[in-house]
Amino acid sequence: MTTTTAATNLRTIALHWTDLHEAAGTPSQIGAFGLGLRGYLARLDQADAERAAMDAALDRLAERADSNPEALGERPVPVRLHILDTMRVVEATLVQCADDIAATAQRAPIPMPTARKADYRTLREANIAAADRRRKAELALADQHDPKRWRYTGRRTAPHAALWLLARVERTPGPCRRITEQEEQRIGTVAAGAADRVERALDIASQKRTLEQLHDCGGRIDIHGGEGRTPVGHCTGCGAIWTEGGVIAA
Repeated sequence: MTTTTAATNLRTIALHWTDLHEAAGTPSQIGAFGLGLRGYLARLDQADAERAAMDAALDRLAERADSNPEALGERPVPVRLHILDTMRVVEATLVQCADDIAATAQRAPIPMPTARKADYRTLREANIAAADRRRKAELALADQHDPKRWRYTGRRTAPHAALWLLARVERTPGPCRRITEQEEQRIGTVAAGAADRVERALDIASQKRTLEQLHDCGGRIDIHGGEGRTPVGHCTGCGAIWTEGGVIAA
């Protein structure tokens, strides 16, 4: 996966996070729920099982396509719950990924200067030493509060994690070393899966699926949808086309 692809996916997540909140009817703040990697994988399995159940339901509905094709438009899972589930899973995995990358790539904050015994020979030496400690203390405080630093408390949201990971992928200067190829691959994999879930939840990705059930003419049934469009069924055999509202052409 290229750097450009990973960056695009991370931007997609950050830009559309508010859209997810609006679609789900929730406030703009949602916790990471502390799922961790194992919890994230478990949620992936659960989501895949739910998708398989939806596919099976569509296949059953397709059996009646010849007599009642508009039934293909039915959706067995409430969209709001699906969006909330997507937000929890995406946020948990992005925050976990940022935690793991920061643990190895982010350098420790500059330590505060320690107190020194007052054994200066002149007042000038004491003043110089005091000014040096103040300068070091200012640098340490600035480094500790650097907005480019990933933190394990406080703002741990999906868009913030996505933007921080984006900075690592694009090698933006900050309190971090350059990430390795393996770290970049991991970020890319996580970003791709998260962006795909966001796009599916918002229905902004074009989707196509061919049902196993054949039309009564023997042709394959393709379902086209996504990108905000009304789902459309199309028989590749006889050319029949239908939507939720009924047959368009036969």
